[in-house]
Order: sequence, then C-alpha cells, then structure tokens
Amino acid sequence: MAWDPAQYRRFSGHRLRPAVDLLGRVPLDAPQTVVDLGSGEGAVTRLLRQRWPCADLTGVDGSAEMLEIAAREVTGVKWMQADIRTWKPPAPVDIMFSNAVLHWLEDHTSLFLRLAEAIKSGGIMAVQMPRNFAAPSHTLITDVALEGPWRERLTPLLRPEPVATPEFYYGLLASRVTHLDIWETEYLQVLEGDNPVAEWTKGTWLRPLLAALDGEESQRFESEYRKRVAQAYPRHQDGRTLYPFRRLFIVAQIA
Repeated sequence: MAWDPAQYRRFSGHRLRPAVDLLGRVPLDAPQTVVDLGSGEGAVTRLLRQRWPCADLTGVDGSAEMLEIAAREVTGVKWMQADIRTWKPPAPVDIMFSNAVLHWLEDHTSLFLRLAEAIKSGGIMAVQMPRNFAAPSHTLITDVALEGPWRERLTPLLRPEPVATPEFYYGLLASRVTHLDIWETEYLQVLEGDNPVAEWTKGTWLRPLLAALDGEESQRFESEYRKRVAQAYPRHQDGRTLYPFRRLFIVAQIA
C-alpha cells in the first residue's frame, strides 16, 4: 500500500502528541543505539535525535514516499527502507521506539518477542499503538465494507481488533523484563474542517480499502463512509468536531 504523506500530515499535531508522551517515559539518558521502527516521514525521529543527539539513530520504514521526506528533513540519521515484519538490527540496540505502526502487523506474540530479542539487556522497548478500533470511526469502515458489492474483495482486508488488551501484552512481556509500564490514554481530539474524522481515517485505516477498489467504486465507498461518519461525529456548536481517540502505551526494560 502506497502512503500519502500529505494526507497523513493533515493532523500532524494530534498524531505527534502520543509520541511525545511516550518519549517522556523512556528512562535511558545516554543510549548508544536507537531505532525508530516505522519512522514514516521522520517527525518522531526528529524528537529522538533531539533527545539523544549522540546516539547512533536508525529510522526504519517500508514506505519510500515517507522516507524520501524524512531524509530531506532530518539529518544525522541512517534511513532504511525495509519490511518491519521481518527486519532486525545487525546487533542488539539500546532503544527500540515504535509509534503508531505495530497495529498494522499480525501475530503480536511472535512480533513482540522478536523485537525484545533485538534489544540489549537493560535496554528499552517503547511502543504506542492506537486502540480505537471499537469506535464508530473504525467500525463504520467495516460496516460499509460488508454491506456493499465490494464485500468479497474487502473482507480479507478487515481487521476489527488488530491490537490486543493491555493484559495480553503484560502476560507476553512480564517474564522477560525488569520493569514494565503499560497504560492507556484517551485523547479528546478537537478537529477542524469539514468531516475531519473521515479525513483522519482516509490517511490511515481507510486507505488500504480504498486502494483495493477501482476509481468509481472507491469513490462510492468513501462517499457512503463519509456520510455515516459525519452523522456519528457531528460538529460541536463552535464548529469543531470532537474525536475521542484511545491509545495503548508500553515501556519495557529488557532483562
């Protein structure tokens, strides 16, 4: 799936805030090696560079479009295009930082254990993932997919619960760490513009479904979704739209 950096950037402030909150909970002061796993266009990588200016910093992402922007805007970083489902560093690292990417991947049991093995003893795994998939913004995508003539083609793309409960990740990691901090935050995002929740999901979760349809069907699908999501998230009396959004955070210090 090709990414649209401009669409993704429309809500850059809201998307960056969880990364800032996660970064503030990472306890290491002077790591030697840091990986931004799923670095995208480098907005989070820039924060990592500012926090640890002397670290050997690598940004890994599967999108050539995103990495092209990142390489122009953030210096002093090793940029690597790779499939993060299978990528691993050449040697264990001090910090594996991943903001809003691992929810795209399947089999979190194998994934998280593999990532933990790529971190030095005493090092940190810091992960943030959306866990907003039971909200109308996401369930309406499934509803439209299953009710239209495109059902057969889109059903394999549907992932109603890509992120497990906090208890799942505790059970997975607790025996492998010396310290484990897991929490959730629901941000009340105040969005501007016309039908902004539809614009939000168009840059992320809606994108692979639209890409799987031809031009006319893609437009029909998006139109139906936009109509329903506008009803689910009506404008506030001040003209803005309130979009509650839950996110899961994990900071694990590897044993």
